[in-house]
Amino acid sequence: MSILDNKDDIRYLVEKLNFKEKMDRSLALIDEAYKKYGDGLVVANSLGKDSVVVWDLAKKVSPKIRGFIVTTRFKPQATKDFMHQAVAKYPELEIFENNEEIEKELYKTDPDKCCDILKVKPVKQAIKEMHPSCWVTGLRCTEGRTRTDYKEVEERDVGLLKLNPILVWKEREIWQYLALYQVSVNHLYAEGYRSLGCAPCTHISSDEDERAGRWIGTSKCGGECGIHTRPLK
Repeated sequence: MSILDNKDDIRYLVEKLNFKEKMDRSLALIDEAYKKYGDGLVVANSLGKDSVVVWDLAKKVSPKIRGFIVTTRFKPQATKDFMHQAVAKYPELEIFENNEEIEKELYKTDPDKCCDILKVKPVKQAIKEMHPSCWVTGLRCTEGRTRTDYKEVEERDVGLLKLNPILVWKEREIWQYLALYQVSVNHLYAEGYRSLGCAPCTHISSDEDERAGRWIGTSKCGGECGIHTRPLK
């Protein structure tokens, strides 16, 4: 049976597979998807630690794999600098950004709308322009309270497969991979951040939940921007 068709229990995989087994599984998922979809496979790279791991794994499968980055006017300068370094190294990464005018401090008054305009719309544009049959993400089910019901292979849009190859990795395994393979990350992690987003909506948190520092003081606290919770076509 194809690993893309697996019905394995995600909780079991999280707790029972060791680091090497998880890495091999992730590579197998990307490899089989690439063999099936070829240039139709595209990696979404958020420039966070998890996406950086997925991008590195994808490049182990094939240096030809394409990807896209969504940025916003509110990204920290450190993230923008890291983005430019990534694109200089990997020109097959395309940058998408929505520069339409928005209400002042919309991220305070309506963070859902702000995310929809500045993050979800550019992802939809990337999907429209790059024509993927399969898009690959860095989602992990242990990252936060809203990420527990995802599967390794999903189809939220007809004709667009969504692959989450590191879904069963734990945070320490991400850092283990980054250290072992000497993969560069945004230096904001060295300042204490565990999850990175736009500057006004991202804070350092000591909470057990990795995403607890996102959208503090709003109904979105520790939640999602919307990219992974709605159709993209």
